[in-house]
Parts: sequence; C-alpha cells; structure tokens
Amino acid sequence: MAFLQILEFPDPRLRKIAAPVEVFDDKLEALVDDMLETMYEANGIGLAATQVNIHKRLLVIDLSEEKDNPQVFINPSFEVTEDELSEYDEGCLSVPGFYETVSRPKGIKVVAQDRQGEKFELEAEGILSTCIQHEIDHLDGKLYVDYLSALKRNRIRSKLEKEHKKSA
Repeated sequence: MAFLQILEFPDPRLRKIAAPVEVFDDKLEALVDDMLETMYEANGIGLAATQVNIHKRLLVIDLSEEKDNPQVFINPSFEVTEDELSEYDEGCLSVPGFYETVSRPKGIKVVAQDRQGEKFELEAEGILSTCIQHEIDHLDGKLYVDYLSALKRNRIRSKLEKEHKKSA
C-alpha cells in the first residue's frame, strides 16, 4: 500500500469533474486500499479520489472510532429523501485546519457500486449523509468552502496560500 498526496485548496485540480469507473480490477482494489490508508493516516473520515489527483468517481468513508468499518462508494449518486437541513461543522483534508458550518439535506438515498462492481443502495442520515454529500461534491469539482461567503472563502484561500509558500 502507498500513502497518496492529498491536494490542498486552492489547487485547480480539485475542480476537475471525475469520470465514471468502468474497470473493476486489481488496480482499482489497490487504489481503494491506498485511499483508505491515506485517509486513516491523515485522520480523516472520508476521502474522494479527486483529492488524491485521481479523477475517477470513487470515495471511501469510515466513521467508526476504531477505524475498522471502511465503506467504499464507486460511481455514487444520491437523491434527497428529507428536505430538512442539518448543519455540521465540516472540515476537509484538502482544506486543512479549517472548520465551517455547512447546511445540507438531512436524509439521502445513495446508489453506488462496491469494489467488485456490485450495485447497492443505502439510506443515510446525520453525519453519514453529510459525509457522503461532501465527498460526492469533490467528485463534481466542488468543495465545502463553495457553500461559504466569498469573504470567508477568500480568507481561507489566503491563509492556505501563505502556508503553501512557507513550506515550498
């Protein structure tokens, strides 16, 4: 397994729209394993392939305390089942060190494929719903900072650009 580099906002590669996964093979299995290892190493609860500069519709999530319940969503899509909004302080491995309140639909129904290409459906609420929506946004070239005011988004961009210059 390999630890993958996570792109950071405002990297323009985070805006690229991911293509559907069409081949389910050992290479995809290895990518899923590498993404899980990268997410765990970075203390995240979700990671989209776009964040590691792989523009395929693939994301991984693990909300368990023990980091022993990985969920894999390939070619995911969702529909809103509960219009009521939930607010969460969202963070992102691509926007390190920042947490902002974002409102998203409370309940969703997800349709996706697993590692073997088998289709499955899942009803999600709460933090799982928020996390899935957040990661699917990445696959569509969107970040949680896009839900913030221009002022907040620009402040975050400036601080991260300053950090990137320091570490370059």
